Amino acid sequence: MKLEGRVALVTGGGRGLGQGIVMRLAEAGADIAVVDVIEENALKVAEAVKALGRRAIALKTDVTKWDQVQAMVKQTIDQLGRLDIAVNNAGVISIKSVEDLTEEDWDFVNDVNAKGVFLCCKAEIPFMKAQNWGRIINTASIAGKEGFPDLAHYSASKFAVVGFTNALAKELKRTGITVNAICPGIIGTGMWYGPTGLAEKWKLPGETMDESWKRHQDVLIPQGVAQTPEDMGDLAVYFATADHVTGQAVNVDGGFTFH
Repeated sequence: MKLEGRVALVTGGGRGLGQGIVMRLAEAGADIAVVDVIEENALKVAEAVKALGRRAIALKTDVTKWDQVQAMVKQTIDQLGRLDIAVNNAGVISIKSVEDLTEEDWDFVNDVNAKGVFLCCKAEIPFMKAQNWGRIINTASIAGKEGFPDLAHYSASKFAVVGFTNALAKELKRTGITVNAICPGIIGTGMWYGPTGLAEKWKLPGETMDESWKRHQDVLIPQGVAQTPEDMGDLAVYFATADHVTGQAVNVDGGFTFH
């Protein structure tokens, strides 16, 4: 298997995109530290990893807290022996116009999505430098390359991740560590599909949420179908095995965007 003997840490790994990434890395042979702010979610996914014959631990961590992030990395190394691949995926979203945004809304989204990536990278780098090898993979978004209405604060946080990823890749250019970002497109998780998601908020008069969800796939995605968490996992495996790809923010969006 491609990642046999490697240890990966995935924040936000207890559901959604993170779970898809965890399972693809495990299928490729990696042992996994499943990290989530909700411990029960992390435990459930860790058990699924173990069912594949891989080692796994579950860690409850708030990625906005430096002491918890440091402990997360230390526990991973103490219990799994090393840290080779770090997928800094934990993220949050809310859907509000700039006029309706509060300072607390702005801080919450940017603290988790941007500050959380920074703190995780800061904690992970020394251990990867010591072994002259590492793969840092940050989750951004197509909303980190193109703005969307009612998502200005979310887009700001994801634009930050894209810029941070490129800058960090250049800092670490001769260390054996690569740094890249995954930019998911339209996926049927809470951001898009659900009572507080974009399909509900942006539905036309008389349209159901399901109809809105289908219309957005048809109109926005050239391929006409939403992407999946497992699609993001496939890109994570690629980044984890590519020696000369660094500083990139790659879209997985069915052709929605081109930059």
